[in-house]
Amino acid sequence: MFNFLTQAFTSESASPASGTFARGIHPDAHKELAREQAIEVLPLPKKLRIPLTQHIGAPAAAAVEARTVLEAGDPIGTAASFVSANIHTPVAGKVAKFVNVTLANGRHVSAVPLTCGKEQPTESEIYDRLFAGEWPIMSYTDFTPDGIREKVLAAGIVGMGGAAFPTHVKLATNEKTPVDTILVNGCECEPYLTSDERVMREAPNALLAGALLTAHAVGAKDVIIATEVEKTQVISSLKAALAKITTTHIRIHIKPLASKYPMGGEKQTVRAALGRTIPNGGLPLNVGVVVINASTVTAIAQAVYRDLPLTHRVVTVTGSGISQPKNILAPIGASYQELIDFCGGINEDTTARIISGGPMMGFAIGDLETPVTKGTSGICVLTNNEVHREEETNCIRCGHCVDVCPLGLIPTKIALASRGLNWEMAERFYIQTCMECGCCAYECPASLPLVQMIRMGKANIAKNKAQNKGAGK
Repeated sequence: MFNFLTQAFTSESASPASGTFARGIHPDAHKELAREQAIEVLPLPKKLRIPLTQHIGAPAAAAVEARTVLEAGDPIGTAASFVSANIHTPVAGKVAKFVNVTLANGRHVSAVPLTCGKEQPTESEIYDRLFAGEWPIMSYTDFTPDGIREKVLAAGIVGMGGAAFPTHVKLATNEKTPVDTILVNGCECEPYLTSDERVMREAPNALLAGALLTAHAVGAKDVIIATEVEKTQVISSLKAALAKITTTHIRIHIKPLASKYPMGGEKQTVRAALGRTIPNGGLPLNVGVVVINASTVTAIAQAVYRDLPLTHRVVTVTGSGISQPKNILAPIGASYQELIDFCGGINEDTTARIISGGPMMGFAIGDLETPVTKGTSGICVLTNNEVHREEETNCIRCGHCVDVCPLGLIPTKIALASRGLNWEMAERFYIQTCMECGCCAYECPASLPLVQMIRMGKANIAKNKAQNKGAGK
């Protein structure tokens, strides 16, 4: 149980385009630790271990062998299916014998080890290549929608907000479900994390360029850039960049939303920004919307205008247990340990837990050799004052978990059905709909591990269905 929040239940209504959604919680943000830390580039490690699984869908198929000599940006893995993604090397180097690595979520996957070469670009050159310089924002019509999708696929771009869904799939058009709006999701609601915020502040022109490319690719006429109302520097930066754009047939709007968790969830953002309700089991596409994370949109601009594959990302390293919180532009395949060392290390006497991602939806890790992937948004180092364990007691049927669930579920019913191995009941109460945001566990006075039980239930249901399918049932 985390001791970093001050408040919980909120009862704001979710009237159309009201800037909020029903239910949710208000945890302490703690973003002041890293918010004003400008992006710094991680000095190049001697070795990288680049996983071939960094996305939802099929793992990439290896495109190199041991002893292969590579240049920066060369492919090392190719998409193995439609829902898959290409993977590239961030630097020049030589491939070693393949190894297995453990990702932050506990999965064991194959990885390509790379010994980095001596001739590499400087940190400032890496930053400038990705974020600085001129962006031909109004040149998006120079590309066809198919051409944009092909570049996104070739670059291996996936959702950088955490889900890591292959972006080219989102850009696939369908006459039956036309898209009228691109929603750029800059609502970084997870406590502590500020990587998207820094990208929006430091690279607003690249973000706008990517947003227009995305809208052009799917035929949308409106772009909504959503961010929390408290992020005044982000809003100012975006408005200044937007003021320089000439008339376009694609309209761009900046939409400040309420600061509430989990505002970054697709269903919550679409509801708050547009007043549209995504149906149960549905996607934003069902209501004419494509939702793209702010850093992902920036990567689209980098891919289309500068032919850069997704090889680096900004990672927030923060928390009271880290010596110097930072926002770090790191190459894919660098270890968590190297990022932590770049921040001056941890206070071993007071550090209680290290989390990949944020404290609400992240994964506690024990192996700091875990490699950075395309979906690594942050590393939180929490102290004994921020983490405490409470004894689990019996559910008292108080209903607090129901009050705060942003999807209107009954979390205890789902979780206790999972604990009792009653998969039929868990599915009857919509276990697959749960987004695992953690609002219920945060509010639970009995300290029940609701999210863990729900995750276990999902895993077992998927396993049983796979076994039944294999048995021909």
